[in-house]
Amino acid sequence: MMQEILSSRTGIGAAYGTAKSGIGIAGVGTYRPDLIMKSLIPVVMSGIIAVYALVIAVLIAGDMGPPPQQNYSLFTGFMHLASGLSVGLAGLAAGYAIGIVGDMGVRCYMQQSRIFVGMVLILIFGEVLGLYGLIVGLILHSKS
Repeated sequence: MMQEILSSRTGIGAAYGTAKSGIGIAGVGTYRPDLIMKSLIPVVMSGIIAVYALVIAVLIAGDMGPPPQQNYSLFTGFMHLASGLSVGLAGLAAGYAIGIVGDMGVRCYMQQSRIFVGMVLILIFGEVLGLYGLIVGLILHSKS
């Protein structure tokens, strides 16, 4: 149960990224409604981070059984804890990065359209932080 809670920190990062980027999109929509669809990229990328937590939580929950379980070792518990922490904290950091870059990126895109490619590249680098956490979490889970 604790591992799922720890991996849900990814959801906090995804929510922050969505909210922060949404504020920027609302500002863009006021002045340039034609740019709203292209400005949704940070929100979509924030949502992907939440899927990483879902994947690891399902894998961890699949290893657990009913309460009188005798074959759940301390080692397995710590590996599940480590995999949840890995995904959760990396997702939290990635969500914050995507939120901040997404907010300012879409605001700057409203003023200068040539910034779009650079904004998307920076968002991808932020997303990769969460992906690294998922990869480490999957490796740790496979060792349990």
